[in-house]
Amino acid sequence: MLKLHLFLTLLLIASLVPAIAHAKRAASKPSVQARAAIVVDMTTGRTLYAKHADERRPIASLTKLLTAMVVLDAKHSMIKPLRVTDADVDRLKWSRSRLPVDSLLLRGTLLHIALMSSENRAAFALSRDYPGGRPGFVRAMNRTAKRLHMTHSHFVDPTGLSPHNVSSARDLTRLVRAAYRYPVIRRYSTAHQKLVLGGDGPLMYRNTDPLVYRAAWQVGLQKTGFTNEAGHCLIVVTMVRGHPVLIVLLGSPTPHSHFQDAADLRHWLMTARH
Repeated sequence: MLKLHLFLTLLLIASLVPAIAHAKRAASKPSVQARAAIVVDMTTGRTLYAKHADERRPIASLTKLLTAMVVLDAKHSMIKPLRVTDADVDRLKWSRSRLPVDSLLLRGTLLHIALMSSENRAAFALSRDYPGGRPGFVRAMNRTAKRLHMTHSHFVDPTGLSPHNVSSARDLTRLVRAAYRYPVIRRYSTAHQKLVLGGDGPLMYRNTDPLVYRAAWQVGLQKTGFTNEAGHCLIVVTMVRGHPVLIVLLGSPTPHSHFQDAADLRHWLMTARH
């Protein structure tokens, strides 16, 4: 009888070990400040972390990844000059722009600073120079989102200034997987700086994402965004144990919390067993 009791006790302990180990791993997950988040291994497609991943939220300038895809899919020459006009001034938020009205820049330069520095007038100008004008451009954005099965997403402008540009963290993984196939988007979004000529004088634009300057991150694509409605948002593709891993953060509360969330998630991925 004693032997049977001992055997049953050992059997119970053995059955609890996996559950205890799983609980410890779960407990070690970082506390993410963002309202919604998702982390995906881009090689396997496996979701490694999720928080309110299907919640529809404003996404601010993360929109510009879709804008870039629509611009590039139009197959217009990137070395053709395009003039910034009064129609490209933001009259919704009256956001600041360093590009004066009447600036003349190459299409490729406008796309570069829209992705790297979230230059809103650059995105507005590119959308205006499209078959059907800006309304035609927005229709193309929504067609592309539908093709990518972004079922929680809708877009009304090319910049993300409107709070009616909405998506979910999970939908944005579909957008990023598509955008990652464009070498130009990867290159422009991760560039450190760009000297721009064509306005009142030379302008030096720098990347809005400090993570691109960290060599260990090997950032393959990124985009930042902020509006009052969206909070601070971040998309970053970084290398973890030889795999490109996508981190999406929406609705972070402070100007630095989304970067800290990303760093905490990456550290967790580098050190934890999954």
